[in-house]
Amino acid sequence: MKCYICERSCTLQEGNTGSCGLYQNQENQIIELFPNKYLTVCPISLETMPVLHFYPRGKFLQISTTGCNFNCTGCISALIVEEMGPDSKALRELLPQQVVDEAVKNDCLGVAFLLNDPLASLPTFLKVAELAKKQGLLVGCSSNAYFTETSLAKISHYLDFINIGVKGLSDCSYQDCGGSTVEPVLRNLKNLHTKGVHVEVSCMVKKDNMGEVVDLAEIIAKISREIPLQLMRFIPLEGADPSLEPSIREAEELYLKLRQSLDYVYLFNSPGTDYLNTFCPCCGEVIYKRDFYGPMGAKLTFPETGSGQKNICPQCDWVFSIKAPPAETKYQEGDFEGGYPFTRALEMVEAILITIGVTDIKEVVQVWEDLLGNKGLQKLHHGIQNFETYLETIRYFGKLIKRENKAEELIAYMEDKISLIKDGWPALEKKPRVYYAMGKPLFCLKGERLENQLVEAAGGISVNKELECTGRPGMQISVEQLNALNPEIIFISAFLSSSVEDFYEECCKVGINVDAVKNMRIYNHPAPGWDFGSPRWILGLLYIADIIHPEIYHFKVLAEAENFYKVFYKIDFSLSNLNRSFSKPSSKWKWQNN
Repeated sequence: MKCYICERSCTLQEGNTGSCGLYQNQENQIIELFPNKYLTVCPISLETMPVLHFYPRGKFLQISTTGCNFNCTGCISALIVEEMGPDSKALRELLPQQVVDEAVKNDCLGVAFLLNDPLASLPTFLKVAELAKKQGLLVGCSSNAYFTETSLAKISHYLDFINIGVKGLSDCSYQDCGGSTVEPVLRNLKNLHTKGVHVEVSCMVKKDNMGEVVDLAEIIAKISREIPLQLMRFIPLEGADPSLEPSIREAEELYLKLRQSLDYVYLFNSPGTDYLNTFCPCCGEVIYKRDFYGPMGAKLTFPETGSGQKNICPQCDWVFSIKAPPAETKYQEGDFEGGYPFTRALEMVEAILITIGVTDIKEVVQVWEDLLGNKGLQKLHHGIQNFETYLETIRYFGKLIKRENKAEELIAYMEDKISLIKDGWPALEKKPRVYYAMGKPLFCLKGERLENQLVEAAGGISVNKELECTGRPGMQISVEQLNALNPEIIFISAFLSSSVEDFYEECCKVGINVDAVKNMRIYNHPAPGWDFGSPRWILGLLYIADIIHPEIYHFKVLAEAENFYKVFYKIDFSLSNLNRSFSKPSSKWKWQNN
């Protein structure tokens, strides 16, 4: 028989599973193999999902399982889709009523399935959705929307909102993920909108698919110009091709083209962009302001501008399509909670384990299970923000998987480099003022983050610490604030970065006239992962020291990187093969036992 769950329509012989491995043919019935198993169950604000035009700032219960019906290169959820098994001890077993009770207990407006796809756990989600609706709760999800007409009919009855992730318009874009064509997605998009479900569409923007995204916007516009389109600037994770990452400037130029077709377009994964804001489609007035909030996420600033509380433009009285006014209370997620930072936390753990020689994913899962089973995310969040606790975290993981020697080897290497930096401190005559940005110039990283500890260890003054900076991983500041800080040196984050040329041009465009800009002392790290999320931050520390105090430090960081990669990864260091994963040291790196 054919599986009815998704349009891959796998043929299942009796007792066999399909491509996703999550459903089995049992006496000519499709049976979910791992029902009621959850990796995350926690409250979030809906913008972190992200959904922007449905109950802004609304508090919803996020639920996530594992697995997926697709297998997409560079997936931001690859760790829980491919590496965390549905039978892992890290998963909690909750009956549908217990999930709904959790939503009610936390004063949530509803339940949202995200991180992986509800198609991976459709019968479980249907039961939760049915009970949630009976309790008066709202129900929604993020999905690739590869539903069959049968499965869509089952779920659409309960859905209030959905974020549909479109992979592209070409057959190739879907075949690369395991599908065949985009047609089922476009069919389901139209059907859901017709049924009155609130629909938002997200699409990954790569250098080689911008024409497809323009065509997608025109297709959406034929259904409704009011459907929000979320542009996800491509982050080359895992085995993805790093050359396909567009710059923030290129993504912003595409955004402006798409605004000609659609009333509401948003640009994600681009810290510092203004294009997360909601603009009036008629006069261009800013209705709501938002800030970058981690990969794939956003947050309404508080208080927001304009009279969006009434969904009416204060300048021209345009009535815009946002379901309900923003909640009056701002909900703050816990550490590594809310959308995709949870997956980045798992990736940081994996980064340490790979650096101490782990090549078998089972050992990684063992540590994940220990961490999640003992509510260790908060401890991890604080442990990665300074040198001493980071090294202790390495030591703890090494003991857990009986790799104490490799852990101590890594710790000794890092301690040796830190000691060399400290040896130069007596020679410091002046500490320059250093500013750390992510993406664009005005997105300021929070002072307590590791990047700013690197600056101070390397003999600089972190001006980020002079600001009251909230958000995750920071917040947008004003030109006036940055000019008042007047940094002499600027570093751009190694994760979501910009070229120095684009960064400098943006500074000139908006009127940033600090010493670092006047003297062109703006720097990118040579490689991703060199200042946060991976033990490779030790290379970033050496680089920062060389830049800040060239009269004292001469580390030759590229040669040091070659040595680091050979000792700890057993591979050659190659700038052309690097991705933006915290964990995987190269786009060509593979598990040996998987």
